[in-house]
Amino acid sequence: MKVLVVDDEENIRQTLTVALEEMGHEVSHASSGQEALQLLERESFDAALLDIWLGREQGLDVLVAMLGVAPRLSVVVMTAFAAIDTAVEAMRRGAFDYLPKPFSLAQIRAVLEKVAQLRSLQDRVEDLEDQIRTSVPEADLQAHEPAWERILDLAFRAAASDATILLRGESGTGKGVLARAIHARSPRTSQPFVTVSCPSLSAELLESELFGHVRGAFTGAVRDTTGKVALAEGGTLFLDEIGDLPSPLQPKLLRLLQEREYERVGETRTRSANVRVLAATNKDLLAAVADGQFREDLLYRLNVIEIVLPPLRERGPAIPHLAEHLLGFFARQMGKRMYGFTSEAVQAIASHPWPGNVRELRNAIERAVILARGDRIGPADLPTLAVADRTEIRIGDPVTLEVVEAAHVRRVLASTANLDEAADVLGIDRATLYRKRKQYEA
Repeated sequence: MKVLVVDDEENIRQTLTVALEEMGHEVSHASSGQEALQLLERESFDAALLDIWLGREQGLDVLVAMLGVAPRLSVVVMTAFAAIDTAVEAMRRGAFDYLPKPFSLAQIRAVLEKVAQLRSLQDRVEDLEDQIRTSVPEADLQAHEPAWERILDLAFRAAASDATILLRGESGTGKGVLARAIHARSPRTSQPFVTVSCPSLSAELLESELFGHVRGAFTGAVRDTTGKVALAEGGTLFLDEIGDLPSPLQPKLLRLLQEREYERVGETRTRSANVRVLAATNKDLLAAVADGQFREDLLYRLNVIEIVLPPLRERGPAIPHLAEHLLGFFARQMGKRMYGFTSEAVQAIASHPWPGNVRELRNAIERAVILARGDRIGPADLPTLAVADRTEIRIGDPVTLEVVEAAHVRRVLASTANLDEAADVLGIDRATLYRKRKQYEA
């Protein structure tokens, strides 16, 4: 690693330089805070060893200044005045670790190994983020029609605040994509974005996933878990399909929103949370309140700013642009040279009702790019559009079992009051229905 030694005693600088170079590190040194800051402005370092007293300078003040220039720098504070309160203050101001003088080379080696491990984890995270960006198409957030332009303007103006935002719209309209875009444009962009799918688990397991639990809190709880709220600390907590949040959890979420406090399952200790909450739903929450399925006070807390996303069928001018955007992404991902759509394919895309909205369009374009034999997408490459346009699918029709199941799931969902009732009719559990609804864009 590249290590910066900051100490006003020349013999310590020289001794550390020799020792660190023998360990295989590249070393620079500075005798003052000003000199250290000048080096940081010119070069990139992995770690710094900083003396807490630099002549007339306070090392803790220099620490803050160094992190202001290089936020990812791991600073280890050194001092001959070993005191717990000094260590605590150093860590509070952003120090990576603390070493009292005199220290051994083994201690230096150990703390730099911890720095190396941290850098390795950070690099792995960045690599995974790069992989995600290359496997999932970037959202096309260009405003191709006035209504969408107004939605984006509202969303991005609200992004700068910590206000809770409720995103409403049919399944597949891009609520999750817009939530990530809001987070990316917020002051919390460098902190985590954590998603919780409210219908995916039972009330008990969802509470544990959201708030965490302690060992022994329930059968199978063999170790403590932190929960999604703690994972999102400093960042954004996105509650997907908030309309399906089980009733027992609604007062606990209300408390989190009002007081920024919660407890892990099986624990009496109250914890504080610094998270910004975004929520999404495809349900009419006012109707759910009237039916007694959703708390009115929780709705008001969630609905500080409401953004309604229109279905794709109402975004006519945007559909060709979105299709071209997705075609370009999947063509690059698969290493294919594609030159757009034939006029017949454009007509098929424009006339399709897109019940699954943007998610359905994404799946159709991805499949077309995979199966296309030529360098332009034609109607033959979009067979699912023709099938989906059929108003009736009968037993014995020349279609796959998947098409029959998708049609049946959609009809049951349309004819029942909620997911629980639909799951009972279909003879499956709620979590399975949630997955099938996502799969079929129902």
